[in-house]
Amino acid sequence: MKILAIGQNYVEHNKELNSKNPSEPVVFMKPDTALLKNNKPFFIPDFTDELHYETELIVKINRLGKNIAKKYAHRYYAEIGLGVDFTARDIQRKLKSNGHPWEISKAFDNSAVIGNFIPVSEISDVQNIEFHLDINGKTVQQGNSKDMIFPVDELIAYTSKFFTLKIGDILFTGTPVGVGKVQVGDRLEGYIFDQKMFDFKIK
Repeated sequence: MKILAIGQNYVEHNKELNSKNPSEPVVFMKPDTALLKNNKPFFIPDFTDELHYETELIVKINRLGKNIAKKYAHRYYAEIGLGVDFTARDIQRKLKSNGHPWEISKAFDNSAVIGNFIPVSEISDVQNIEFHLDINGKTVQQGNSKDMIFPVDELIAYTSKFFTLKIGDILFTGTPVGVGKVQVGDRLEGYIFDQKMFDFKIK
């Protein structure tokens, strides 16, 4: 399986990072070694002093597909979940300023946290999903999929131009405004609507 991820997909998040709104989806990838599941703790790596959380809706691909038309994209997933795209912001900032690829700031081990999934059949509108992240009991980030620059089906159609989508692939759809730093001892709880999707600690 592979992890496809989308950057800069929320206008307000782009403002907080002084990034321009893209004219096409910004796509990057994470290896399977980036996965962190089952509410296992996340250990802050020693190569960063500025580790940021980025809470994102995630989609699990359930059919093999290539060059998928947007109108058929909904057929290629049946579950929506919540995850965290951990980012070594200090490393990313340095690499971007030099015009270098920034995979090492995004794709390192355990940087793709995946929580539980909800059947799409239980969601009235994929493009109107409220989600939020609590750290130590306080809400620090919240978003709604209606604010995506590129909606889920468009992301699936776009990424499938370049990559064959396979059963079990995961698509991170971008993070809303409100990203920030985590500390050792923090407890992260993520919700879609009022349903808890993950609950883990930073060590």
